[in-house]
Amino acid sequence: MSVVDEGVRMASDTPAASVGGGRRDFRARPSGALEPRRWALDLGAVALLLLVPVIGFWPTYGGPVALLPGLGALVLGLGIAALGALQRWGVLLLAAGVVVAYFACGGLFALPHTAILGFIPTLETLQKLALGVVTSWKSLLTTVAPVAPEDGHLIVPFLLVLVFTVLTASLALRVSPPAWALLPAAVCLGLQIALGTSQAAAPVLQGVLLAVVAIVWLAVRAAWAPTRSAVALSSGDQLTEDRRQVMRRVGAAGGVLAIAAAVGGASMLLAPPHEIRYVARDVIIPPFDIRQYPSPLQDYRLYVEDFSDKTLFTMTGLPDGARVRLGTMDAYSGVVYDVADESSGFTSLRSNMAGDARGQTVDVDVQIGEYDDVWLPEVGTVDALEFRGEQAETLRRATYYNPSSGTGVVTTGLRAGDAYSFTAVLPPQPNEARLNEDRFAEVEIPEPSAVPEKLGESASAAISQADARTPYEKAEALAVFLAESGYFSHGISENGDPYSPSGHGSARLTTMAGSEQMVGDDEQYAAVMALMAHEVGIPARVVMGFHADADAPTGGRLTATGENLHAWVEVAFADAGWVAFDPTPDEDNEPKDQTTQPKKNPQPMPLQPPPPAQEEADEPPLVPEDRKAEDEAEPLPGYLGVVLVVGGISLGTIALLVAPFVVIGGIKASRRRRRREAPVPADRISGGWDELMDRAVDFGRGVPPGATRYEQSAQLVATLEEPRVHGLAVRADAGVFGPGEPTAEEIEAFWAEIDGVVGGMSSRASVWKRLRARLNLRSLTHSSTLATRVRSLRETVSARRKEG
Repeated sequence: MSVVDEGVRMASDTPAASVGGGRRDFRARPSGALEPRRWALDLGAVALLLLVPVIGFWPTYGGPVALLPGLGALVLGLGIAALGALQRWGVLLLAAGVVVAYFACGGLFALPHTAILGFIPTLETLQKLALGVVTSWKSLLTTVAPVAPEDGHLIVPFLLVLVFTVLTASLALRVSPPAWALLPAAVCLGLQIALGTSQAAAPVLQGVLLAVVAIVWLAVRAAWAPTRSAVALSSGDQLTEDRRQVMRRVGAAGGVLAIAAAVGGASMLLAPPHEIRYVARDVIIPPFDIRQYPSPLQDYRLYVEDFSDKTLFTMTGLPDGARVRLGTMDAYSGVVYDVADESSGFTSLRSNMAGDARGQTVDVDVQIGEYDDVWLPEVGTVDALEFRGEQAETLRRATYYNPSSGTGVVTTGLRAGDAYSFTAVLPPQPNEARLNEDRFAEVEIPEPSAVPEKLGESASAAISQADARTPYEKAEALAVFLAESGYFSHGISENGDPYSPSGHGSARLTTMAGSEQMVGDDEQYAAVMALMAHEVGIPARVVMGFHADADAPTGGRLTATGENLHAWVEVAFADAGWVAFDPTPDEDNEPKDQTTQPKKNPQPMPLQPPPPAQEEADEPPLVPEDRKAEDEAEPLPGYLGVVLVVGGISLGTIALLVAPFVVIGGIKASRRRRRREAPVPADRISGGWDELMDRAVDFGRGVPPGATRYEQSAQLVATLEEPRVHGLAVRADAGVFGPGEPTAEEIEAFWAEIDGVVGGMSSRASVWKRLRARLNLRSLTHSSTLATRVRSLRETVSARRKEG
């Protein structure tokens, strides 16, 4: 059967109520009359339309994992809509079907890690699905993408696509015209964009798929629609007319499709290449900027001095030899070693942050003591982290982690009493034989600034002196050179430490490298080695953290204090990863103070005669008195500052209140001056009348802006009870349109009359009306149009006079 024959059959079989009148009732058409081919067309079109937002979730989840809940919801939604159309379900039954499908299949498509065998929902699954209806949206928007499926974020695409698929498919199957089904499909796409990221997933494919499917679907539905003729035709004529209708509709659809393709292609060529895409996530989550937080290495000496015997935090579950990391610094500015400015590497907490990391998996528990900073203590590569306590949710949302550097930041800061536990992967420790066979990794290290010149020469000399050949031997040569040729000192005078300034800026390291005795602690030696490594092409970075002595087993527990705070250097190897090196000398290797060493065979010093007595110098008598007066001068009383502050606030408030009067009054005064000092005498007369009209408007007197002066004067005479206004209008017309130009005496007299009338209006008004007139802005917009019209009329009259 041809398409046209089928259309004729539909026209004869379909009830008139379902064809004409544009009815949009879900029960408008008997389900038995729905032919299979139209069902296939409608359901296929809906599936392709809803596939666009399903694809759009790809960047949010960082991979195809979002396709599972999206496609599953799409199939379920189409099935529910088709069953509802067959059984002629109402809205309540359709909603019930959505709820049943959501809870029955949510374990398979949204929470497979909580379901039995991956698809049978458990009590935990049902609980999370119920809570996810309300909380999953907020959780998704407050988590930096890519989000982890294990955290329940797949509920959003599953629920969103399920609901809108049922709604779109039901409208497509039941409503005439079918174009109404495009509305929920567009809403679903808009919500997906708002819930997604600023990075679009295959935007060209999405746009073409959406446009082509919508146009082709509607065109075919229009071609299949039954035609009704106002005049009865024979069967042959009816077939011919139907064929013509089909050809016209197909041609029109093809034309629309071609135009849409042309417009879309042109817009793609003309559109900016880096257009910003605004999403809700950018508004809810403020952009993370690592530059807001100072380098942890800047506080090294502070921890050593003030927290040497205080518990900063306690960490349990550590293997022997594990190093606790506070921060990894690989960007040197000449002033400080800082965390590289790569905020995009920091993401919110999620599951499976370790990715493909290999090594020993440990479960660590942390209890914060007197530690008060934003840098997150952790070890290895954190895979998952969970806070405990009342502030757990706040801390979770405020935490960002960079797996590549192993650095975590809690933007709100950690405080005493906070606690958390995490699972981490510790890489295996390679032996020296394997490291000697390894090569340096190709990693991007920011170019340091203001590197002391002597460090490059020292690095080359240390490598040559050690006859280092392999990459590992070169890095080890730098560490050994600093550890054996330098001296250790924290520079704490209370402990009797030799002088050693804090900091690791370029000036401090230049002085340290140029001294006969290099003196410093972990802060300086780690920075020096990292910069020396860079000078000879070794990829290195500085790490600050805590670890126990190598010969002191911890038993899985580390109490972090200023005593076991350290800074070390990590070098990147291709196979072994980042390997730690300790360039700091032993703490008992203190510098030798030459000034305190005893001299050999000291000679007795001969006695010298006492110096002669000196007379006391006469000091000017006024100096002591003046100094005493300065020392004993009474400071300014405290209440004087309070008076100044209160007075300043009061004056500022008064100035703020008076400012509108001053500004508006200044504008009106400037306008009056321009009118009175206009270069053309007739404009001064016209300006005087405009001034009167504006002041009348300010006082609330209605003045028709398009009327003549005579008409305006008649209205003002009635409202102001001021007969002089009529005479002023006549004089103004005579001065503007009369022969010759008005004299200066006539202008002054005219303005004096104007001021008299204005003064009368002001004297008859109350204080509040005068204030309101002063602040009234109507005259500033009222007079411009009137003055322009009058000036144009005057110029026209003058031109006609010259022509005559």
